[in-house]
Amino acid sequence: MKKTLLLSLFASFGILASAQTDIANARTFGIGQTVTVTGIATNGSELGPIRYMQDATAGIAAYGSSLSGVSRGDSITVTGPLIEFSGLLEISPAGTVVNHGPAVNPPAALQIPITAAVEALESQLMQVDNVTFVQTGSFAGTSSTYQVTDGTNTMDVRVNASTNIAGTAIPTGPVTVYGALGQFNANYQLVPRDLNDIVSYIAPSEEINVLIDGVTYLNNSTYFIGNSASAAITIENSGSNPLTVTGATLAGANAGDFGHDIVTGSVAATSNNAYTLTYTASTTGSTFASIAIGSNDSDENPYTIYIEGVGTDNLATEPAANPSALTFPVIEAYAVGGQYTAGSGATNYLVLWKNGSAMTATPADGMSYLRGDIVGDARVAYVGAGTSFTPRGIIANQDYYFAVYAFNGSGGFENYLLTTPLEGNTSSLGEGIASYYTGIDKTAGTFVSDLNGLINPHTEVSYFLYKQTVMNEFEIKDTIGGQSYVTCAMSGEKLIINDPFDWSDAGYSREHTFSHSWMHTFPADTPEEPEYNDQHNLYPANLVQANIPRSNLPMDDIDSTVVFSYLGGSVGYANGQLAYEPRASHKGNAARAVMYMAVTYNFNLDGNVNSTKQSQEVLKDWHFADLPDNYEIARHEYIFNLQGNRNPFIDSTDYACYIDFDALAHIPTGCIVGIGEEYLDANLVVFPVPSNDVVYVQVNGTEITSYSVLDLNGRVVESASGKNLQVLTLHKENLGVGTYLINVETPLGQVQRKMIIQ
Repeated sequence: MKKTLLLSLFASFGILASAQTDIANARTFGIGQTVTVTGIATNGSELGPIRYMQDATAGIAAYGSSLSGVSRGDSITVTGPLIEFSGLLEISPAGTVVNHGPAVNPPAALQIPITAAVEALESQLMQVDNVTFVQTGSFAGTSSTYQVTDGTNTMDVRVNASTNIAGTAIPTGPVTVYGALGQFNANYQLVPRDLNDIVSYIAPSEEINVLIDGVTYLNNSTYFIGNSASAAITIENSGSNPLTVTGATLAGANAGDFGHDIVTGSVAATSNNAYTLTYTASTTGSTFASIAIGSNDSDENPYTIYIEGVGTDNLATEPAANPSALTFPVIEAYAVGGQYTAGSGATNYLVLWKNGSAMTATPADGMSYLRGDIVGDARVAYVGAGTSFTPRGIIANQDYYFAVYAFNGSGGFENYLLTTPLEGNTSSLGEGIASYYTGIDKTAGTFVSDLNGLINPHTEVSYFLYKQTVMNEFEIKDTIGGQSYVTCAMSGEKLIINDPFDWSDAGYSREHTFSHSWMHTFPADTPEEPEYNDQHNLYPANLVQANIPRSNLPMDDIDSTVVFSYLGGSVGYANGQLAYEPRASHKGNAARAVMYMAVTYNFNLDGNVNSTKQSQEVLKDWHFADLPDNYEIARHEYIFNLQGNRNPFIDSTDYACYIDFDALAHIPTGCIVGIGEEYLDANLVVFPVPSNDVVYVQVNGTEITSYSVLDLNGRVVESASGKNLQVLTLHKENLGVGTYLINVETPLGQVQRKMIIQ
């Protein structure tokens, strides 16, 4: 089975308005955002729960059990969140599916050379002609990948075990292969649906293909010439008879700026002729034309390519207006999703963002930017033709500012509308505890078992989906040059990667903080056990420099000989036993993961976990010395969205005081370690932020004795004293819409936080 992720995945992302849009535009939406598209399915149940679908603009994959009744050729409308599964953009899970029945005109396969497989064609129905399989023998009975070659280039063909292709003989001669254009990691692949998609190649009588500067341009595609004076045009004939070219016609608003030397002539079978396209700009801004090449090709006459150039100022035409109506339909502790209305005369948009305050940066005309690039005091969140964005790297309790610029052009000819960009800001949420711990009493003798019952059962998400869930959607951050980076939790290494992320290429693994070998079910991982899968316990780690050295060692502060170290992580001796010490900023995170696992799965730490002694005193010291920061809160909320359960030691740090983890027993006296005045700010929780109704305030480990709510003019709008509150509840009806400061008094001191009511 491809996935075991349940339908609750990305449920909270469904907030984004899912107005109907075409597939090409939907593909520009940010990961996690919900889209609604209508298209024609090009496969049915022969490929399992996935459906490749396309409209007149583009293709996209949809995945989920709700697609089970969709047959090849059906027109369907699908609503669901976008994810990237090993490089393939998918609507997954497909939530709402409306089947309109068989389409009147199902799409025909687009004929392409192997080299023309690109992202813009992903999930569309394709065919490649005159190729041979590299492998011989028979297709395996399991889902496997094969290669076809045109003599120079190769392309992957993915044969699913669910099709009638599996187990049959691999053709030995030239074939035509039909299939959806899928992707796995960096490789595009054809996915045939049945034996009818792999047939003997029959050369057409005449078949035209056009290259510009050595790159294939499909019929009705667009070529950007920029300010180049000329470009090489190659007309190929892959047919068995001579191709007769009848000339070429220029048309369009700026056709007079272009020229060519294509004349009536013949292109021999399997040969090509060379020509030249010329360009001399006569005006400023963007220029547009088309060239229609006539021939005796039976189904591509004329062969039309649209041309875009730039004028004498070497810039595209400036858009007439910037976009408008910036809104934030997605606001979570771990994600902010924005959308806007398109600007007049604009083909593309650049979104800048900044944490903490409004930006002063502006883009520069003639500069090409990629997501993650630094522009002055801001960073690029999005570049493209879409009208929505989801920046990567959002953490909890932060103020984020955005500016959206319309622009035209590419390749160093960009012209940005720099006046009056569309601006807006919003705040990410904090802890979303709400009523989760209602009925939990840390002083009760049943406290440990009550926590266990609260955390369980929960949604199980496969260990092997950690890349698709936590890595792709949270851990991977943007850096300059369109690249990304991932941080090794144990050592602090920041590894620069090229998307899509791949475990093997990066040399990373999913580190079980509570070691796999400590688990009661070890070594069972097939089938996967709940404790093996739990996402609260998993962090990315450098395989060679962190994961392997840590192995199943207990974690401790090394007090004698260091035998290995890499950046912030070390192996050495502590209290007479070999131990691993992670970087300082991860110690609290690691401690809370281990304590969570102990309570969730009834693992005590008294040395009975495969003879390993993990000191609970060390864990508690680390826990209080490194309290949850906004990164950990955001990650926690994201995993809560996945699994439906929370780590109580992140939400209520004093809970650790009431548990003997060696015996998994209740400590009725508790402790006040780490709950002193210096820790108050970290233990203050205000949620939700922003709020549309009720605001909850609590200080973990102590009580609220008095409070005051002030508006931004310093006026007290609500206050009370002489209280003894575990949780303070504030209501919108008493305060009104606005931004406030909440001052809270406790027996250990005073603490303050901002709150927003919408």
